[in-house]
Amino acid sequence: MARPAAVKKVSNNEIVAAALRKAGRPLTAYQVLNALKDVGVSGPPTVYRALDKLIADGRVHRLDSLNAFVLCNHSHDNDAAAFAICDDCGTVSEFSTAKLAKDISQWAHKAQFEVASANLEIHGRCSDCRESA
Repeated sequence: MARPAAVKKVSNNEIVAAALRKAGRPLTAYQVLNALKDVGVSGPPTVYRALDKLIADGRVHRLDSLNAFVLCNHSHDNDAAAFAICDDCGTVSEFSTAKLAKDISQWAHKAQFEVASANLEIHGRCSDCRESA
């Protein structure tokens, strides 16, 4: 007699990452929570723990100016993350640059400042919004 296939439980981290991926834009923790109510995620602590773990794993970034979270779209081995945020439509474009990371590192060394993290957030208007204005 054949055994039923084992059901693989999806972690809360993966559920939260999937919600961010599906949204395609930054979401606050409570927006993530609202998106996940149908799959049984019902408490803010669950979402915050998952977001903290995803950030620690380098899979999600927190955008301080928006108090929101966005999936990382590439690795940041020796570079710093930077985000261009459109103030009109809310799109976020992530990019990284080794030069920015080098400049931050050199400044920190001179200032004897220990950098814990570095994300640059640039606000403005994307090309689509500029064209439609």
